[in-house]
Amino acid sequence: MIVTYRLVGRLRTGFSLALTSRSPHLTTTHLGMKKRSASRRRREPDVTREKLLQAAFDEIYRRGFQAASLDTILEQAGVTKGALYHHFPDKASLGFAVVDDVVKELLLERWLGVLERQEGDAITALQTMLKERIRQLTPDEVELGCPLNNLAQEVSPLDERFRRRIAATFDAWTAGFADVLRRGQATGSVRRDADAQKVAAFLVGAIEGSFGLAKSAKSAALLRSNLEVLSTFLEGLRPPRKGRR
Repeated sequence: MIVTYRLVGRLRTGFSLALTSRSPHLTTTHLGMKKRSASRRRREPDVTREKLLQAAFDEIYRRGFQAASLDTILEQAGVTKGALYHHFPDKASLGFAVVDDVVKELLLERWLGVLERQEGDAITALQTMLKERIRQLTPDEVELGCPLNNLAQEVSPLDERFRRRIAATFDAWTAGFADVLRRGQATGSVRRDADAQKVAAFLVGAIEGSFGLAKSAKSAALLRSNLEVLSTFLEGLRPPRKGRR
């Protein structure tokens, strides 16, 4: 039985706007001009914000939040300090947005997004996800580690607002794995005596621990080896074959 896993919710939220005119005096040209003007007004601040978030993510990923330099972020983003404070009243607010809008989306796409595209039973899908992530590994992931785990280690003990945001991303990641495992139990590809939530939390913890070890050792081979062992662990979650004693 081949199943394509579609996770509940969307990794990236999209909006579509429909414009309905009740006035007979608004022509198509007028509507088009108004829409283009409004689009420009929305787009320019959005572009500035995106530049700031990307520059801030790069700086925080390499230096950590506390050591991150606002001057460097502004230089890399190519925007003024006034533009920064228009979007973010202080450095903490910028950091919160990096977690919510960049780190969370990046991590969920790297793991749940890859998982969502796999075919096969639940165990096979999870194993293939791990193989795909091994194939996708970048030098930064080995050298710098996981951006979410880095922030969890640095700022979760210091700021409850950061901790809640980071925990929410871990929770979403864990819930995605648990959802796939429960579906596997429903279709008979995962042992029913396995606690899907606990197994999912273990998988996330094992992945993050592996990235931390690889970062410390500066070893891509260690990271690949750990993820391969995790794949072997998943094989043990399959139900016993019929006829096996």
